Amino acid sequence: MGLISGMVMGMLFGIALMAGWKRMMHRRSDKRVSKAADVKQVSALNRDDLKKICGDNFPEWISFPVFEQVKWLNKHLNKLWPFVADAAEAVIRDSVEPTLEEYRPPGISSLKFSKLSLGTVAPKIEGIRVQSLKEGQITMDIDFRWGGDPDIILAVEAARLASIPIQLKDLQVFTVIRAIFQLSDEIPCISAVVVALLAEPKPRIDYTLKAVGGSLTALPGISDMIDDTVNSIVTDTLQWPHRIVVPIGGTDVDTSDLELKPVGKATVTIVKANELKNMELLGKSDPYVSVHIRPLFKVKTKVVDNNLNPVWNETFDLIAEDKETQSIIFEVFDEDIGEDKRLGVAKLSLVELESRGHKQIELRLLPSLDMLKIKDKKDRGSLTVEVTYHEFSKEEQLRALEEEKRMIEQRHKLKEEGVLDSTMDAVDETVSGAGAAVGAGAGHVGGGFAAVSNSLHKAGKFMGKTLAAHTGGNKKSGSTTPVNSIQENGGAKPRPT
Repeated sequence: MGLISGMVMGMLFGIALMAGWKRMMHRRSDKRVSKAADVKQVSALNRDDLKKICGDNFPEWISFPVFEQVKWLNKHLNKLWPFVADAAEAVIRDSVEPTLEEYRPPGISSLKFSKLSLGTVAPKIEGIRVQSLKEGQITMDIDFRWGGDPDIILAVEAARLASIPIQLKDLQVFTVIRAIFQLSDEIPCISAVVVALLAEPKPRIDYTLKAVGGSLTALPGISDMIDDTVNSIVTDTLQWPHRIVVPIGGTDVDTSDLELKPVGKATVTIVKANELKNMELLGKSDPYVSVHIRPLFKVKTKVVDNNLNPVWNETFDLIAEDKETQSIIFEVFDEDIGEDKRLGVAKLSLVELESRGHKQIELRLLPSLDMLKIKDKKDRGSLTVEVTYHEFSKEEQLRALEEEKRMIEQRHKLKEEGVLDSTMDAVDETVSGAGAAVGAGAGHVGGGFAAVSNSLHKAGKFMGKTLAAHTGGNKKSGSTTPVNSIQENGGAKPRPT
């Protein structure tokens, strides 16, 4: 009897225990579901919503990361870096060296790599965010950091000087890379990749220059020239909206939709300047204005001699590829023997312009667009311009694209014939006239006479100022003939005034 009662009691206790355990697990499951629902609702809140809920008790340690961490990717990148570096070095030599030649400043006759090694330290990807998921495309932003140990030596040659090796040391890169993947139905499922650097935050490329076995003083201003070249290449070829389109898969891929196209035209009239800074010891500056949207394609006005309040009234058509991010850059120079001196610079964002709206603006001239590096922040005067923006139709866009291609070929031909010393030169009437001579088979001769004429013109002005200073006579204010430039991708052509 005792055995039977014990068995019954044990069974009842076991059933009760199992029932209690099941009830407890069910309650825990309900709590998890409830907490998951609460977490999902909280995760949908932004910083402002949480501040409204928490009030003054909002904890400072709460953060809203924009980029997702990819530590796993960095581990694999460290292992792959020796192979990636070897491949990247070959690509850089094949693609960057021609770009260095393309953007070579006028004061340098040759700029090439004599040694190129990316070192043993791999870049670090701080995070990745998926910006958009359009049909057939994936857009990602990659937070890229690199403080490596590369061994890069540039062979720099200037007129009448032997090649000087310049080493780039302490190279650091901080930027956000935008990558757009165009998807396809065939392996590897990606037909093309678009790569660009976002303008915000501004890409940072820091380095120091050191002459190997010599001194940088042998080439005055070489540091500034290289800095300007690097900045121009990044701004004009890599910084969004500019991009590099890379087809993938080995098959013919239509990438026309991914490439940058002209979207509109800014008609700019350089009216006048007031109270320019005088850079001359004898007489006054001889100012002219260089204007561009893309640094590679500059045009310039006539030169007004011996005048700090010049009037130009010259009009140019500038082609824009992205109104939201691009700007018109105005640089005022003093024409001088040797290198022209910059009197001031100003920037006008295209987004400020209304379509088909006419606008006259007085721009304050600055010593530099990056004022953090400038100690002399005195007033540089003002520049008055008139700007009208016209948005292209589909037909106008195609015509502008074809015209750009033709003019780019013409500009390269002028450089090959020696008419242009560098494609970074602002185009003037002399160059355009020589360009016509190239078409007739006499471009080189025309370019030679153009260079001699330009040098004699500058020397004559210098002698005139010297004689005027000694004799006390007044030099008659005059100007050269208005330029007749060629229209480029981001370039311009003058309009009759």
